[in-house]
Amino acid sequence: MGTKGKVIKCKAAIAWETGKPLCIEEVEVAPPKAHEVRVQIIATALCHTDAHLINPKFKEAFLPVILGHEGAGIVESVGPGVTNFKPGDKVIPLYMPQCRKCKFCLSPLTNFCKKLSNLKNPLVDQELMEDKTSRFTCKGKPIYHFMGTSTFTQYTVVSDINLAKIDDDANLERVCLFGCGFSTGYGAAINNAKVTPGSTCAVFGLGGVGLSAIMGCKVAGASRIIAIDINSEKFTKAKALGATDCLNPRNLDKPIQEVIIEMTDGGVDFALDCAGGPETMRAALDSTIAGWGSCTFIGIDSEMRGLMVSPVELIMGRTINGTCFGGWKSIDSIPKLVTDYKNKKFDLDILVTHTLPFDKINEAFDLMNQGKSIRIVLTF
Repeated sequence: MGTKGKVIKCKAAIAWETGKPLCIEEVEVAPPKAHEVRVQIIATALCHTDAHLINPKFKEAFLPVILGHEGAGIVESVGPGVTNFKPGDKVIPLYMPQCRKCKFCLSPLTNFCKKLSNLKNPLVDQELMEDKTSRFTCKGKPIYHFMGTSTFTQYTVVSDINLAKIDDDANLERVCLFGCGFSTGYGAAINNAKVTPGSTCAVFGLGGVGLSAIMGCKVAGASRIIAIDINSEKFTKAKALGATDCLNPRNLDKPIQEVIIEMTDGGVDFALDCAGGPETMRAALDSTIAGWGSCTFIGIDSEMRGLMVSPVELIMGRTINGTCFGGWKSIDSIPKLVTDYKNKKFDLDILVTHTLPFDKINEAFDLMNQGKSIRIVLTF
């Protein structure tokens, strides 16, 4: 390739300030340094997490930044010391690194990695490369990275521990969803909630993550899956993926948790909150059964407000857990999920409601923020 070792000029979407549309700009992408890989992004999807960072209510934003963390592409070149990637490999950048050496990576109890330096909030982590510099420049200014991935650009640079090599025949316009949305929801049900055969589940929020959680509940053998959303238009897809009941809280004459408790003789075995926000978190916890009910938190609202929990709720046998990246050890697991997709273990087409050219990224954000999409894939 004629670009190895050289700066590449390409298109990227830059967030210069909060509350404003992204700007398509020409950026300069530096060559990869030691243990880094430069990737040509072929397809990238939008996730609400990208919108959080540019929401004026989010206090920890770092700008200007190239957002995006749900992408797939092809290796353009590798830096010194990179042994497991070569130009031409199909890859998925991962915000959850896996160094395979730290105490987190060596533990079967978590999918965290010590290289995720901000273990309090991965949203504000990995905004620069490991040497604390950026590989992006625009108009003479360095531009921040995002979550170690930055996929809203034709070329990005990622650490070799933030990258999974996948099958050469993988459909990049679909497997980009493994970068976050699908892996998070599906894994939350299987790895974190550990949904059991014959159990009852409630899934709150039917975006890409929530619908993926329904798929996970179904694969795990749940006998009843109650899908909850304030947009009834999402119920058709939820039922197609395995939901047995669909409820819209706005159409009920009593709180959603009371309805679920009546439907299930005391509450569900597993509740998964994919929406975030104090009301939904509260409803999800309240809808679980005493004795063994489990509530898994997946969604976060942009204001990051908390939840008041009484010790009595936990003394009564309920448990609360959460998930980051669906509990998958990223580099080990994502190639296997891609193979499962190729073998038709689950359907990603149903999650993709729009495919748009990259230049229409702001239209895509509008569609997502208005609730008119599940997953939007942008192609270059």
